[in-house]
Amino acid sequence: MIQDLFKKIVSHSKKYGFIFQSSEIYDGLSAVYDYGPYGVELKNNIKEYWFKSMVRMHGNIVGIDSAIFMHPKTWKASGHVDAFNDPLIDNKDSKKRYRADVLVEDYIAKIEAKINKEVTKAKKRFGEDFDEIHFRATNQRVLNNIKKIEDINTKMSNALNTGKLENLKLLIEELGIADPVSGSKNWTDVRQFNLMFNTQLGNISGEEGKLYLRPETAQGIFVNFLNVQKTTRQKIPFGIAQIGKAFRNEIVARQFIFRMREFEQMEMQYFVRPGEEMKWYDYWKTQRMKWHKSLGTDDSKLRYHDHDNLAHYANAAVDIEFEFPFGFKELEGIHSRTDFDLKSHSELSGKKLQYFDPEINENYIPYVVETSIGVDRMFLAVMTNAYTEEIVPDASGNESERVVLKIPAALAPIKATVLPLVKNKEELTDKAKEVFNKLKPFVNTQYDEKDAIGRRYRRQDAIGTPYCITVDFDTLENDTVTVRERDSLKQDRMHIDELVPYIQKHTDLSSLLSKLTD
Repeated sequence: MIQDLFKKIVSHSKKYGFIFQSSEIYDGLSAVYDYGPYGVELKNNIKEYWFKSMVRMHGNIVGIDSAIFMHPKTWKASGHVDAFNDPLIDNKDSKKRYRADVLVEDYIAKIEAKINKEVTKAKKRFGEDFDEIHFRATNQRVLNNIKKIEDINTKMSNALNTGKLENLKLLIEELGIADPVSGSKNWTDVRQFNLMFNTQLGNISGEEGKLYLRPETAQGIFVNFLNVQKTTRQKIPFGIAQIGKAFRNEIVARQFIFRMREFEQMEMQYFVRPGEEMKWYDYWKTQRMKWHKSLGTDDSKLRYHDHDNLAHYANAAVDIEFEFPFGFKELEGIHSRTDFDLKSHSELSGKKLQYFDPEINENYIPYVVETSIGVDRMFLAVMTNAYTEEIVPDASGNESERVVLKIPAALAPIKATVLPLVKNKEELTDKAKEVFNKLKPFVNTQYDEKDAIGRRYRRQDAIGTPYCITVDFDTLENDTVTVRERDSLKQDRMHIDELVPYIQKHTDLSSLLSKLTD
């Protein structure tokens, strides 16, 4: 059932112009996708909401747009040249390659599914009297499975942290993990694979002219720390926000746009006084969860997941996980990066990346708290939340099924569509185009006259349009139109002059941004 939902979202995304396979006429390029006419609108709206929520809503956060190409020493200082690796394992029979840690995580997910099944059964058995917290703390089968998960995580963490990849292979064999494709358990040794793409600078070949496609956007912020701080006269604490492309040579790219080789990130680095990083770490954990919930996401679909394996630069890290159709997975990361990045760039470049703090009369390298979210993953989360199949009355009063994307109105690709009741009446189509022209400077509006009015409603439901405006014969008499609301199907009659303020009020990003101040 859950995988059916995922397949439906993927199919719907292509059918209605949200996502296309890249280079599809040449049989596509694996793990690379193009955003179609409605996809690019939704994606841009997500980015705009994130950027405004960071920069407009915080007086001490500013934005930049750094280049994709950076000096190669950038990636030496950041640790990416030496440590940006995935542990890979091949199955000798199927010839398929996998991330060893992901195979173990998928095994853990199956144990978690068993726990959830026990909880669901108990809920049905005990009804309203069911105490889930007590049940999870006392049920022996649940406790045994929790202990099993903890043991597996400990062994995997030890193997990854110590670099003893042979122990990761032993864990895979101990758990009896089979190749998902062939069922074979005939594995190679685990080895590290660097994820960075590289290219050459101009016509200089070899190591001297080697450049990398950036694997993250954060380093562009760190190397510009002093430029931004001095030109904007920021005082600690302050943040720098950026949206940009990143590239990773993922060997095991999967699950549609969840894991791709070319993707987009929305990252903010918050510079703080050393010793205060955990206060701001907790602050941004709360703020970022609030941002996700402002979109109407149900509490049950979001959760925190603390990292068992910390990156080399971090002293604390947590993921905000979202329940995708294929399970809870990372949507956003909040990391306390210490002073690792600025210190490393300072040492390798010979430039002092310090801040003079007038309050304590001291120079220091700031600590950093990072929030990092993938635009593409956020897009998939919005689509997952929005995709709905339901039975509703049709234009003739009978019940029929519709597929509707209940996207938050402020993020919807198209805010309103103008529909003449019938298309073969010139006076109606002329009036409808007049209404369309009146709206389009203010909100993203579409005009549609093809097919019966009921089909046009369904088409707009499928792309998530919040408001359909029908121009009928009464419009010719009194300049009033029918406005149909997507989710409730409620229809209101209003004057043409009321349309712009009405649609703007209900679809402007301010309706979401205002929730962040509550």
